[in-house]
Amino acid sequence: MRKMSDTIAMLTALGGQQPSFFPTSPANDRLSVLSDFGSNPGALKARYYCPANLSKRAPLVVVLHGCKQDAPEYDHRAGWSQLADQAGFALLYPEQRHGNNPNMCFNWFRPGDARRDVGEALSIRQMIEAMIESHDLDRDRVFVTGLSAGGAMANVMLATYPELFAGGAIIAGLAYGTATTVPEAFDCMRGQGTASDEELWALLRDASAHSGPWPRVAIWQGAADHTVAPSNAEDIALQWRNVHHLDDRPTLSEVSGGRAKRVWCNESGEPVIELNTVAAMGHGTPLADDLGAPGPYMLDVGISSTREIARFWGLDATEKTVAAPSPVPKKGILAKVQPPVAPASTSPKEKARPSAPPAATGFPGVKSIIEDALRAAGLMR
Repeated sequence: MRKMSDTIAMLTALGGQQPSFFPTSPANDRLSVLSDFGSNPGALKARYYCPANLSKRAPLVVVLHGCKQDAPEYDHRAGWSQLADQAGFALLYPEQRHGNNPNMCFNWFRPGDARRDVGEALSIRQMIEAMIESHDLDRDRVFVTGLSAGGAMANVMLATYPELFAGGAIIAGLAYGTATTVPEAFDCMRGQGTASDEELWALLRDASAHSGPWPRVAIWQGAADHTVAPSNAEDIALQWRNVHHLDDRPTLSEVSGGRAKRVWCNESGEPVIELNTVAAMGHGTPLADDLGAPGPYMLDVGISSTREIARFWGLDATEKTVAAPSPVPKKGILAKVQPPVAPASTSPKEKARPSAPPAATGFPGVKSIIEDALRAAGLMR
């Protein structure tokens, strides 16, 4: 059972890590409004960006902002529309509403929003279809990425609509299906109460009737992230290794410039899973000074995850014509390699989950502290 003092400290720290919401100035807003994209059961907004002279059958990248952000803010700071100009792809930005979540977090853990053909997941699916139809985009080259709650929601989309995506990228996100309540979501963020390896596999496998091929997935995580524990990145990698039928040993392990990278390849030698751990980085999207702009949760660590993710997907910014990734077979083999790089400090897993939030009685002001911090984390209205 979690100690009350530990719970209060974590909740208070989590609330303190949430900066005030400062929308991007109009001068930095490059996005247009997408309307009339379907029934929109999740009541989301949608923004998009298409470079001038976008070619027919261009790729589409779906980008999901984090908590306390909106679509223009994330685009400006991550640099996705800058890269779209260089590489020639379209962008779709689903955007949360304050009425759905007061901290602008996507509701990645709520069953009514995180399953196929319901809520926010279906709204995003409808937006993608509208973009493909209205801009004549390539259905075989649709990708999705996101940060934190947006990263968790990106994993929701990959899990529930795997046939739709050629690839994805999850930044400081969480494994699919591991939380359905506020207490479970909080435990998952801490790296506690997560499912067994077998349960993680089953959660992803049962999210749809799809049997392959599966999207390629890049995972990014800060080793010093105290909001989403680094062990969550390991759980995400495990889920996707299992559906790709890959061994736990990576094909390639390397450490360079403060980043530890592990890559798993299919039997054709193509990278299908990539796990990047950035040393000493906290909670946020890794940036470099050549793309985007640092800000809250947008961290200049000398590595542009935006550019690296696009390269992993095959969207080379030096080429306007981009080759589609090869289909991923159901099974793959691995070359013999050195043992994988040990992940930086991860929290031990606790298999049991509490059935209710920690008691808030017996301490002056405890209930208020807990409720305020849960709201700041987007886990309570």
